[in-house]
Amino acid sequence: MRKSFLLISLVSLGLLAGCGGGGTPKGVPSGGNGTNVQTIAVDGGPVSNQIYPNGAFTSVTICNPGTTTCQTIDGILVDTGSFGLRILSSAITLTGLQTLTSGSSTLYNCINFADSSFLWGAAEVADVQMANELASSATIQVIFDPTDFTIPANCSNGGIDEDNLQALGANGILGVGPEPVDCGLACDPSGGNQFPPEPFYYLCSSGAGASCQPSFVTLAQQVVNPVVLFPTDNNGVIIQFPSLTGAGATATGSMIFGVGTQSNNKVGSATIFTLDDLDTFSVTYKGVTYNSSNGTPSFIDSGSNALFFPDTTIPTCVDIPDFYCPTSLLSLSATNLGTNNQTGTVNFNIDNADNLFSAGGGADAAFSTLGGPNPGGGFDYGLPFFYGKSVFTTIDGQGVPSGTPAAPWWAY
Repeated sequence: MRKSFLLISLVSLGLLAGCGGGGTPKGVPSGGNGTNVQTIAVDGGPVSNQIYPNGAFTSVTICNPGTTTCQTIDGILVDTGSFGLRILSSAITLTGLQTLTSGSSTLYNCINFADSSFLWGAAEVADVQMANELASSATIQVIFDPTDFTIPANCSNGGIDEDNLQALGANGILGVGPEPVDCGLACDPSGGNQFPPEPFYYLCSSGAGASCQPSFVTLAQQVVNPVVLFPTDNNGVIIQFPSLTGAGATATGSMIFGVGTQSNNKVGSATIFTLDDLDTFSVTYKGVTYNSSNGTPSFIDSGSNALFFPDTTIPTCVDIPDFYCPTSLLSLSATNLGTNNQTGTVNFNIDNADNLFSAGGGADAAFSTLGGPNPGGGFDYGLPFFYGKSVFTTIDGQGVPSGTPAAPWWAY
């Protein structure tokens, strides 16, 4: 469960939004306008007079379960590094969603991200529509700060509260990563109680003396990756973006639902990297190997807005130390290794972030050469990795095409 690193620093730049884009994606045949294709765009995001750099946004339609009473909400960040649909309450005008309760208490969900931010909100049930795909009775998180009680300390953990549009920089997050739900058996009462369910789920009372208690939650009630509830195209997604050199005003791409389920989502010649138990893989960079066994896991994450990796030889920006500011364009490479022993070299460039954010008169939103340090070690392949590629993410426990390894894996 990871979101874009350092989102607050990025949103606070306050850059004006722009427009543009172009190019042709490489990889499997283009998704085109199929019934399983959802448009995504790097367009600066939904916050007025601010740019969210390298944020891939889409729209999602939510409906009262089993009805045609619906609302379409745009400005939803597409994130292959987390699981589940999370929408700000302030963006929802639809009434009638089903709030999950137990007795007189309401079920709440918490998610923590790698940039020390968190989201809190009620677990509610909605039908979720994207393209011509329908996820019926999906548990989503409706994000808001409570008024009757304080968010439990094990959720907030001294981190950044992003339960509003200005802080989050998006109307919500669509987590389409490699897991079907956001906690799994660790939070399910039948899962062996691997650890207490906090900071994931709480039952909270309301009114005078309101309080919250950690709660185990069945898999069926957990916030769900809506893709797994689609009737057929339910085993993963492909993110496609055109090639981009340096900075661009915007970029428009596609999210194709399903892997090997239709003619537009075949694996083809893509290289497959299987994931470990933490949904991560190994990366070797400048002679150092980063993986989960040594506490420095690497992962694919469209919700991160840069390539984040450890390199103390690259200077960071004075004004925005979250990003690299080399004196000239750097040409670098790293080698990925899946648990299936498949290797692949990634060549990438890192440019001066100050120069990138000044491109286009400060109005550009898409950056293929944006990078920054990852203090925890490991590679976070954020959105710059996705430009010019078709990047597959399959979902654990879902069937995959014959001849491919069992999910979860990613490929490009």
